Amino acid sequence: MTKNLKYIFVVGGVMSGVGKGVAAAAIGKILQARGLNVTAVKIDPYVNVDAGTMNPTEHGEVFVLDDGMECDQDMGNYERFLGVNLTGRNYMTTGSIYLSVINRERSLGYGGKCVEVVPHIPLEVIDRINKAATKDKANAVIVEIGGTVGEYQNILFLEAIRMLKTKKPQDVVLVLVSYLPIRGKDNELKTKPTQYAVRTLNSAGLQPDIVIARAEVPLDKKRKQKIAYNCGLEEKDIISAPDVTSIYDIPITFEKEKIGDQLFNKLNLRPKKKDLHDFKNLARTVRSLKKPVSIGIVGKYFGTGDFILADSYISVLEAIKHAAYALKRKPVIEWVDSEELGNLDRYDGIIIPGGFGSRGIEGKLTAINFARRKKIPFFGLCYGMQLAIVEFSRSVARLKGADSTEIDAKTPHPVIDILPEQKKNLSESNYGATMRLGAWPAVLEDKTIARTAYGKEVISERHRHRYEVNPEYIQILEAKGLIFSGISPNRRLMEIMELPKKEHPFFVGTQFHPEFKSRPLTPHPLFKAFIKASIGSRK
Repeated sequence: MTKNLKYIFVVGGVMSGVGKGVAAAAIGKILQARGLNVTAVKIDPYVNVDAGTMNPTEHGEVFVLDDGMECDQDMGNYERFLGVNLTGRNYMTTGSIYLSVINRERSLGYGGKCVEVVPHIPLEVIDRINKAATKDKANAVIVEIGGTVGEYQNILFLEAIRMLKTKKPQDVVLVLVSYLPIRGKDNELKTKPTQYAVRTLNSAGLQPDIVIARAEVPLDKKRKQKIAYNCGLEEKDIISAPDVTSIYDIPITFEKEKIGDQLFNKLNLRPKKKDLHDFKNLARTVRSLKKPVSIGIVGKYFGTGDFILADSYISVLEAIKHAAYALKRKPVIEWVDSEELGNLDRYDGIIIPGGFGSRGIEGKLTAINFARRKKIPFFGLCYGMQLAIVEFSRSVARLKGADSTEIDAKTPHPVIDILPEQKKNLSESNYGATMRLGAWPAVLEDKTIARTAYGKEVISERHRHRYEVNPEYIQILEAKGLIFSGISPNRRLMEIMELPKKEHPFFVGTQFHPEFKSRPLTPHPLFKAFIKASIGSRK
């Protein structure tokens, strides 16, 4: 275990989606800006071993790490705020924890002891947190507990906090992120739900050290006093967290409330000078933006009942924003349901993001065809690249009926086909963690859009897919003008496709997910090139 390791646990109250992930990431950024080496851990209460088999409309985006771990979208928030690359050690689920304990018991790892839910499950949680911190050489670890206090699913995680806090009271801080609704014509923020959330924590043997009060508007002094009085806290322990223009404003908002001072005080750390100038500069830039750039995202993972779930493509959204901010443009992003296409000509650029399955495919192909013919900047991500290959094969290469075998297993021209090594897994319905996952290298061809954007020959990007460009059709497609500008070192896998710039300002597809490696202070080069082309598309 890392010597003198400090633990900051973040839990949520009142409702889901309250902002625990960005709050945890912001806290990490604040501690990092004060000189601490920070890492982050996410604990999900699902029995799923990882997030790979979760539907995006149920859980949000599946984020992929360099080592191939399929995990919760909040891992992306941690990487973006902290500017680090995390590993599978930084993510765990109820399923993975139980699986580890059971496997250890089966191999006599407990020496014949009676293995029980308590204490062995919470102890496994603590052990994993410590191992992640040790690997990352951290002296502070931010641990976000998924779900909401009061749910049965996260009781054992709360028990892990209680055990650790009992043993190391000076090294553990518990932060509750709770929601304050507005009720009535006077717009009064109601504190009672937060009081109940604190009482629920109390029933698990825990008392929060800090309450982050999420609301549409800033919290006034009266409400701070009320929460503090009724929850056994001091007024300075109540942090106002109103809605902000950009999530990158959150660390600045928190520091105005002096959360860094409180954390350092409670963790017995010596005060250090804070340095958030990079995020302050970014926040100023975002607030000053006036000229828009309009991007249409054509996909299917948007609807959940009568509502739109933006979390399905949160990394794509953030990558667009990062690039637009760097180019001093205000990103205007619109969802385009691939089953209900409207007028695509109103967009400066069009993105087809990743996905699976056949639903909405014809709409996506129509959008790709429109962007190609009308010379609207187009960016296809993973499945988006595969569909661009299909559209080009049909429309330009004249391969009638060309398709992906994921959509049509009997297509006469399988321009996109499954990896041979995956066919056995699919035949056995073995879907978990069986795709090409994680970081893979690619070599970029000279004098291409991709090579110009990256400014180097060899890159490494994160993947999550089973299907690839069929090698049997590469020469046919190249003969018709398609360029494969990024290829695996063994020349077997096509990683990036594009059209010549003399024919189209920006028509690029990637087999990987570039959005996973974009950062607010260092936008991904391909997203930056796409936004730059989109800005110039109306000239």
